[in-house]
Amino acid sequence: MIPIKNIYYMLSYAFQVLSEKSYENLGTEEFGNINELFAEILIISISRQIKRGLEKDYIENTDELPTIKGKIELTQSIASLRNKRVVCSYDNFTVDSYKNQIIKSTMYLLLKRAKLSKNRKKNLKRLYLYFKDVSLIDLNTVNWNIQYNKNNQTYRMIIGICYLTSKGLLQNQSEGKTKLIDFHESNMPRLYEKFILEYYKKEYRNIKAESSQIKWQLDDEIDTNLPIMQTDITLTKDYKTVIIDAKYYTHSMQEHYNTKTVHSGNLYQIFTYVKNKEAELSNQKHEVSGILLYAKTDEEKQPDFTYRMSGNRISAKTLDLNQDFDMIKKQLDSIVEEYF
Repeated sequence: MIPIKNIYYMLSYAFQVLSEKSYENLGTEEFGNINELFAEILIISISRQIKRGLEKDYIENTDELPTIKGKIELTQSIASLRNKRVVCSYDNFTVDSYKNQIIKSTMYLLLKRAKLSKNRKKNLKRLYLYFKDVSLIDLNTVNWNIQYNKNNQTYRMIIGICYLTSKGLLQNQSEGKTKLIDFHESNMPRLYEKFILEYYKKEYRNIKAESSQIKWQLDDEIDTNLPIMQTDITLTKDYKTVIIDAKYYTHSMQEHYNTKTVHSGNLYQIFTYVKNKEAELSNQKHEVSGILLYAKTDEEKQPDFTYRMSGNRISAKTLDLNQDFDMIKKQLDSIVEEYF
């Protein structure tokens, strides 16, 4: 089990805004469950957004009206003419935007489903009143691939926490029973990956850290139906490149005939990434390595192997998230020290 405090630290790297002064007390506060943490983050961030002003957007409405407004819908208006009314479509500038709908619906979900302290419920209810003109929506249907611009960047972290909250609290129907999805089961793989990437971006400015695509090195130009090679983390400095695949599994090793081995699919994937990247850099000085970085499980045997494969170093390592956060940082730092 990962301490809630460590999840907060991981979030603070994934969402840099959490490092600001408004959130500094979260690192020392004790939370009874993960939803208490999410609720507190939302209370602080939504309060700040209300002070800035809630986003407004143009929403298209279609109504039957006694006077013309906007664009007349001729086909729909024919039946209404006898009542001296027309059906019009018009834009309404309103706080009932998609992002605000997500926020209100997440607050509603927390109030109805989460185990929260009385004080946090009180604070959420207070903020909820500011969204009286915002519609509730079904969070199961939300398209989380939301575009942001300079005018709504402050919503990015709020919507990110709404995503994590909703995925942990929404119920699944299974054989007529409702079941709460565990946060770790549904969200930790993505958070684990983003935390590692953002850690290296923040702590090692002299190293280029990114999630990059690797081109297939083909004998011809035909790449139809080939999958995209998207790395979780690529670290580059001078002529050295390290490709890290972040893995968050229940079982960090596979078992075959009572023998524990590295997951074959993971190994094939990282090897493919490394060899294609090496071929891409073949006309210049280069050194390409690959790491499978597994989150530590409760199993007795954990991945800790290094292989030399066709001239490249390929490793399977373990990151223990159930320890003091300074030790987690030390483990991540050791990768930089070893490879650069």
